[in-house]
Amino acid sequence: MELSNLAKGIIQRGSVKLRILRSGMYQQITFDVKEVRSGNVQYKELFTNRMIDVSELTRVANEVGLPVAAQNAVAFPEGTTMQDFIDPSSSVPTQST
Repeated sequence: MELSNLAKGIIQRGSVKLRILRSGMYQQITFDVKEVRSGNVQYKELFTNRMIDVSELTRVANEVGLPVAAQNAVAFPEGTTMQDFIDPSSSVPTQST
């Protein structure tokens, strides 16, 4: 899957500040780009350690085109899974015995 220019820019900067609805109020929350390991592959996601409603995480994921994680959940853009964001060149080498 090809990332949008917005998603590429966010990854390049390393973080982004987004307007998020929390507890009935809008807040500016900073999301950092984080590399996540799953098995022997890696993918990038936006992460904050705040609690955010899943519906709001899903909205943000659809807007920026990247997986978004908070303290309580992870959301992927509609119609995508983790497999769509794995960079084939970023495979983590496995240890053989």
